[in-house]
Amino acid sequence: MAFEGLSEKLNGVFKRLKSKGKLSESDVKAAMREVRMALLEADVSYGVVKSFVSKVTERSVGEEVLKSLTPGQQVIKIVNEELIVLLGDANAKINFPNKPPCVVMMCGLQGCGKTTHSAKLAKYFREQQDKRPLLVACDVYRPAAIDQLKIVGEKAGVSVFEMGQIDPRKIVKEALKHAKDHGNDLVILDTAGRLHIDEELMKELKDIKSIAQPNEIMLVVDAMTGQDAVNIASSFDEVLGIDGVLLTKLDSDTRGGAALSVLAATGKPIKFVGMGEKLDEFEVFHPERMASRILGMGDVLTLIEKAQANIDQEEAQRLASKVRGKGFDLNDLLSQMKQINKLGSIKSIVGAIPGIGSQMNGFDEEAGEKQMKQTEAIILSMTANEREKPAIINPKRKRRIATGSGTKVEDVNRLLKQFEQMQKMMKQFGLTGKGKKKGAMRNAMNMMRGMKGGGGFPM
Repeated sequence: MAFEGLSEKLNGVFKRLKSKGKLSESDVKAAMREVRMALLEADVSYGVVKSFVSKVTERSVGEEVLKSLTPGQQVIKIVNEELIVLLGDANAKINFPNKPPCVVMMCGLQGCGKTTHSAKLAKYFREQQDKRPLLVACDVYRPAAIDQLKIVGEKAGVSVFEMGQIDPRKIVKEALKHAKDHGNDLVILDTAGRLHIDEELMKELKDIKSIAQPNEIMLVVDAMTGQDAVNIASSFDEVLGIDGVLLTKLDSDTRGGAALSVLAATGKPIKFVGMGEKLDEFEVFHPERMASRILGMGDVLTLIEKAQANIDQEEAQRLASKVRGKGFDLNDLLSQMKQINKLGSIKSIVGAIPGIGSQMNGFDEEAGEKQMKQTEAIILSMTANEREKPAIINPKRKRRIATGSGTKVEDVNRLLKQFEQMQKMMKQFGLTGKGKKKGAMRNAMNMMRGMKGGGGFPM
């Protein structure tokens, strides 16, 4: 998970700051030394770290902060504000011209995820902004690159223009004519990458830029490259003049140094981030939300947006009505699990919830996902009657369910017991009274904490 190590270290520093009633200048400077080390370990560029720590220290040792009633909180507030500035204090967008099509030229090194993320970008604009994108296969060198673009394009529901392995300059010319003739208002050029930056690659890209006159040159950078991301971005910007960065594999980079270094070092904003392999695991980059994630404050807005885009509203209303009425059964639980799966991994969901994400350090994501699949297998091995009335499941039925799901009877018992606890919790949510609601919330929090080892109920 992105920034996991950095978040853990920063939260440790801030916890110590908040535990002190008063702060001295030496307290702040000692804390900033720890922040400096945490950022360097996260593979953030040294120049960026030096500038960031200097700004935060200068603001934090002021009389207004040190003599305030909550100096620790004030320092955290300053760190948050400076992180937002570091990441980009505004949401950078692609500017569409008045006269379509808008041409986006994707560039980057080989293996950075250009082809997949070209499809992700196209899918995002098709679904979220009602555009009619056209993907153009300009990578004629990498084996199966054209086939890959056609496959991901089909999954994204987007047309793909290709002319085989001919000169990419000719492909771009014909693609632009095709887009105008067929009403495509967004053209995404998937250009070729190399294992390293070379003159031949850059000349071809400059020629394509000259022909296409792109409205946006989007550099695709693998977050796992860390500080090298800055060098890559600087090299491409020097030759092509990039407009923005699309950061891929951010979910795999536990350090997050690339995200914190790119804008400060190049002046080019991160506009989108890829958070996984699926085409839906793609987000607009919001600096303030990312800063909130880094500081363990969660990211509720992104979670809400994902829910609005992926959750079946009618199904959610039906479930809510059922909970208020006769209560929900295992069929509803299965339906709810499928809806939650659409929002991403368990860890990414929990990490977006303020106050819970910081308690998930050490969470075994693989075990959690395995538990989800096991739970689904157990429920699917039950009869319709057993799902509606779990109370009828006797020892004989449990053995049959365990055999059918490839699990043990103990696993079936655990699920039934946890489901019973969840039913009680749902009833408490439906009751009035402050104390009862607080008790129900505590139960929900405890169930979330039970997920840390992967053995708890996966909801």
